[in-house]
Amino acid sequence: MQLRVTSTLTLVAAAVLLVACGKKEEAAPAPAAAPAPAPAAANVIKIGHVGPTSGAIAHLGKDNENGARLAVEELNAAGVMIDGKKFTIELLAEDDAADPKQGTAVAQKLVDAKVAGVVGHLNSGTTIPASKIYSDAGLPQISPSATNPKYTRQGFKTTFRMVADDTQLGGTLGKYAVATLKGKSIAVIDDRTAYGQGVAEEFSKAVEAAGGKVVAKEFTTDKATDFTSILTTIKAKKPDVVFFGGMDAVAGPMLKQMKSLAIKAKFMGGDGICSTELVKLGGDAIADDQVFCAEAGGVEGEAKAGMEEFKTKFKAKYNADVQVYAPYVYDAVKIMVASMVKANSSDPAKYLPVLAATADYKGVTGPVSFDEKGDIKNGALTLKTVRGGQLTTLAVIR
Repeated sequence: MQLRVTSTLTLVAAAVLLVACGKKEEAAPAPAAAPAPAPAAANVIKIGHVGPTSGAIAHLGKDNENGARLAVEELNAAGVMIDGKKFTIELLAEDDAADPKQGTAVAQKLVDAKVAGVVGHLNSGTTIPASKIYSDAGLPQISPSATNPKYTRQGFKTTFRMVADDTQLGGTLGKYAVATLKGKSIAVIDDRTAYGQGVAEEFSKAVEAAGGKVVAKEFTTDKATDFTSILTTIKAKKPDVVFFGGMDAVAGPMLKQMKSLAIKAKFMGGDGICSTELVKLGGDAIADDQVFCAEAGGVEGEAKAGMEEFKTKFKAKYNADVQVYAPYVYDAVKIMVASMVKANSSDPAKYLPVLAATADYKGVTGPVSFDEKGDIKNGALTLKTVRGGQLTTLAVIR
């Protein structure tokens, strides 16, 4: 009996529920009209940037990448019009870790992503192998900092360089070591990379041409931390100058070990050591006017104002000082986009000839023109030393 009552109550409750649901459905408002389709996304131009943002010289790679980001941000804020249409620039940033194999892998990745052009790489050792991949794909490549002459001497029509090469860089430093620093016996060390070997060879040639003598040639790697053996060998030669072809991450510890071994020679290097980071890494091992380097680039005269303005913007944006080549990346991105605008197309095949014909583009790094190989015309070098814990400019030469 109890079961029957319960069952009846259950049936009644279910019926009431069904009726209530039915009323609710009947009372429900008609579905809202489908939302209007979102406006079509703006036209996008992809530009790749590659540098070592991991590893020992990540500070240099990030410096370069930030230069690219600042340029893209400004271009998008101003608006990029091509063939009557507004375009948005999208930066695809990749890390090559200063490793040639990783460099070619990310180069292919950017080709597959259908970028319109690439700014990079930072190192000659990654820039050169990657350049064939970009050339095969017909993609313009502007390196802001690779200085090995081979980069633009492969016969590719797609390679461009924003700075002077090792022939000028190493040659100028070699003459300076003999003529100005009065070096008679000079030791040379390189890190076996395309950059380090290249600049060391050009330096050695210039030393001998200027009447100096290379008394030792040693080598290490770009990842080494202990230089006791090669420095002990060099000390026995009593050099006036020690030249290092390599980067600041290695040069800093090397300077500390030179001090511990009481090697009092002047220390020289190319753009790879010409950074604010070297001063931090070397610390109190760097005496005033002991370290001399050359940055492959430089501004003088009226162009100084533009560079100082850039450095101020960069510091405000990233809370960091420019290391070396962020301004050259910044200019490279803007030159690439300016070529697209002038060609009325972001198709690499159409804007590449316009890029190659760039003449006296007014950048923060000064006027930019490319020669038939893609090298910058009349490239500058900035000779620097360390004084009072700061990099100090000695002269800008061309």
